[in-house]
Amino acid sequence: MNTKIIILSAALSISTFLAQAQKKVSVGISAGVNLQNITGKDPLDNDMSNSVVARFNGGLKVNFKFAEDFYLQSGILFASKGAKMSTMYLNQLTVQNINLNYIEVPLNFVYKPLVGSGHLLLGFGPYAAYAISGKATVVTGGPSRTLALKNEVSASDTNNLYFKPFEMGANLFAGYEFTNKISIQLNAQLGLTKINPVYANTANKSALKNSGFGISLGYRF
Repeated sequence: MNTKIIILSAALSISTFLAQAQKKVSVGISAGVNLQNITGKDPLDNDMSNSVVARFNGGLKVNFKFAEDFYLQSGILFASKGAKMSTMYLNQLTVQNINLNYIEVPLNFVYKPLVGSGHLLLGFGPYAAYAISGKATVVTGGPSRTLALKNEVSASDTNNLYFKPFEMGANLFAGYEFTNKISIQLNAQLGLTKINPVYANTANKSALKNSGFGISLGYRF
């Protein structure tokens, strides 16, 4: 009899815990457009003069409430980044449209107080991203070079345009969630790690990083 009571009590406790945990977790989707750029130094340590390009991002987000009005947000996103990049190749100025496609995992701290009939959204945090594909298209000049993803490049390999696949950075955003659970958000993102590979046995001083800002729409289930 005592054993049955213990088992029943444990089952009720577990059910209560799971019900409370479920109330603290919500899932949503988001999609938006960013103006992306690749900034930093070229191989000769000169400032890059690249231009912004429009890119898409979207995916699944998970929110965990850990205190009143405070949330931890993660998820998995598809994020397209890049720039209109100017480079010297074979003594000729070439402008290429760079497109890098990443799978990105953020970890944001979100403050979500009640403001009016909805909720204000203020958040920041780090992200980690891994490039799964990329493409370089010549805009002016030439010839074109194939974009490839590689961590280290030999000094003799100049036929391709290389980028590191792994990247880390920081997010900052502000927005508003309406009563129908639809949200609008302004986003800013700053890459903190270099996306250019290591060039072995060379004096290459490249230091390239992603950056971007934009707007997105979301829906929380």
